Amino acid sequence: MKQILTLILLLVTLAAPAKIVQEEIHSDKMKRSIPCLIVLPDDYDTRCSYPVVYLLHGYGGNQNTWIRTKPSLNEIATRDSLIFVCPDGESSWYWDSPTQPQSQFETFVSHELTAYIDRHYATRACREGRAITGFSMGGHGGLWLSMRHPDIFGAGGSISGGVDIRPFPNNWKMKEQLGSYTEYPERWDAHTVINLLDSFPDKSLHIVIDCGYADFFYTVNQKLHYELLRRNIPHDYYNRPGRHTSDYSANALDYQLLFFNKYFESER
Repeated sequence: MKQILTLILLLVTLAAPAKIVQEEIHSDKMKRSIPCLIVLPDDYDTRCSYPVVYLLHGYGGNQNTWIRTKPSLNEIATRDSLIFVCPDGESSWYWDSPTQPQSQFETFVSHELTAYIDRHYATRACREGRAITGFSMGGHGGLWLSMRHPDIFGAGGSISGGVDIRPFPNNWKMKEQLGSYTEYPERWDAHTVINLLDSFPDKSLHIVIDCGYADFFYTVNQKLHYELLRRNIPHDYYNRPGRHTSDYSANALDYQLLFFNKYFESER
């Protein structure tokens, strides 16, 4: 009897999902697999349906950056009944690069990754159950992907994001993704968040933006805020003392999660 109980306990333990999962998720478009980290609630139950927050890292990071920046992600996932998904975005700026076929991260995150997560995890598999945000390069990605794919993401955010790339033509390997700014200015114009406002049709997207006063991206974030106001596009916008640091992003994420949770509740 004791052996049977031990075997049952072992089987239950093996069947229980790990709370922090590392996966290699295949991209058909890039013809390779991309490392991703998935954070589940402690009481994860496949009979439930959880909203998902996609967290994008900044330049120089990888799929583990957010769990290092915010070690409490598992506790937050449990408290708020969320799933966090953190893909490795390499140095892609979350574009489909016109110059590098192996760097097609817009398609990967917005279509291939979301479809995989919905197939393999207990999610609310609709725009009302998905939000996306990130820090720096990932802040650009959070708005770039949500504004271009509002049918996929119901809410999009940016923390200290590079929301206008054009003042920084020689930084962060962007010219490897797009070609040089001097040769391809129209390509740079077409791949920056602030210019999406010219054709942004969907005012139902819930947008949240945060940037510190001492951040080198502060000016471009202020400009984006004013353009959103001018066009009467609803959004939340936060400024606090702070620089372009992981400590600032860890703190800002708490406020963005309040925003996302309010959105998820409103759409139940």
